[in-house]
Amino acid sequence: MKILILSNQSRSMANFWSVLIRHMRAAGHEVTCCAPPGDAAAEAALHALGAAFLPYPLDRKGLDPLRDAGSFWALVRLFRVQRPDLLFATTIKPVIYGCLAARVAGVPRVYATITGLGYAFEADTLFKKCVNRLGVFLYRHALRRANGVFFQNQDDIRVFREQGILGPDARVLTARGTGVDTARFAPEPFPPLPPAGPVVFLVVGRLLEAKGIAEYAEAGRLLRAMGAGCRLQLLGPPETGLGGVDLAQVRRWEAEGLLEYLGETRDVRPFLAACHVLVLPSWREGTPTSVMEAMSMGRPAVVTDVPGCREVVRNGVNGLLTPARDPEALAGAMAHFVREPGDIARMGAAGRKLALEEFDAEAVAARILRDMGVPGAAEDILEEKGERP
Repeated sequence: MKILILSNQSRSMANFWSVLIRHMRAAGHEVTCCAPPGDAAAEAALHALGAAFLPYPLDRKGLDPLRDAGSFWALVRLFRVQRPDLLFATTIKPVIYGCLAARVAGVPRVYATITGLGYAFEADTLFKKCVNRLGVFLYRHALRRANGVFFQNQDDIRVFREQGILGPDARVLTARGTGVDTARFAPEPFPPLPPAGPVVFLVVGRLLEAKGIAEYAEAGRLLRAMGAGCRLQLLGPPETGLGGVDLAQVRRWEAEGLLEYLGETRDVRPFLAACHVLVLPSWREGTPTSVMEAMSMGRPAVVTDVPGCREVVRNGVNGLLTPARDPEALAGAMAHFVREPGDIARMGAAGRKLALEEFDAEAVAARILRDMGVPGAAEDILEEKGERP
């Protein structure tokens, strides 16, 4: 079988879908990964997995209809030349334009993954409401004839049904995000805990408003006023498109001593190992990979009680839930770990157990491959894990 995987970034494809790609290749399928060009290291990582890489033009965040039309027709041409048996599209624009292009090009089987609702579904301003209406229209037409649509949480399924995006005959599937490679993200010892050292909090994510970066900075201000012994760190690439947080603003917060900006990295593991608690004050998620990776490494998490986040964090078990867009509540939850450092190890151990039982990337990949009917691949995983197909 010839499988084409379509995404908006080669780096995220290499980081998050490597287990899926590896098992597709192990089962003898031809895999081609398509993403915008420009990341040689990520493209090399995909080649190392045995996949081919083909670039296509895409403006991930822009709303220029001419550029998006160019992406659509580029994909039509690519699909007609490559003639894949199955398209697996992930992230917003690749799902919309990829599924539409696949229909025009006659791709036999099409599957889409909704990794989160994104900027278009925030709809808290007139402009965002207009973007939402456009997004709903495009999603409705793109997914009309998809063989299956994967969702990462039940809330997103409800929104798509309420908006009329999913028809009555739509095949709705679920997956635990991309899962987490629990062997690669193995537990690491904690840095010194109070009183030997401060509690280190870490946010991992792109610099987006919807990741709750401003609330995190304000929580830092409140924690400082409390006299809490802690450090707040922020790791992730700048985002210049819609909904991005200006890097200059992050630098101002840093100059005030509210947080430490660590830049971006290709390997988050050393940074997770150097922290005590993962924080994600997001407004909405699909299934947050950063939280699953932290859980796998034995770190508890403070997250907002929103779709996606509440699927991976159980309040009081492997972390704490707080209301969204509430810096005071966020600061209070973070202060809990400063007051009760013993909960860091206890909840971290519970998180590792959950990662192994519910979010292991091998099990997630097996479920996705089985649902798409990819011959041999799911069975390959089960045999590797010592289970009967």
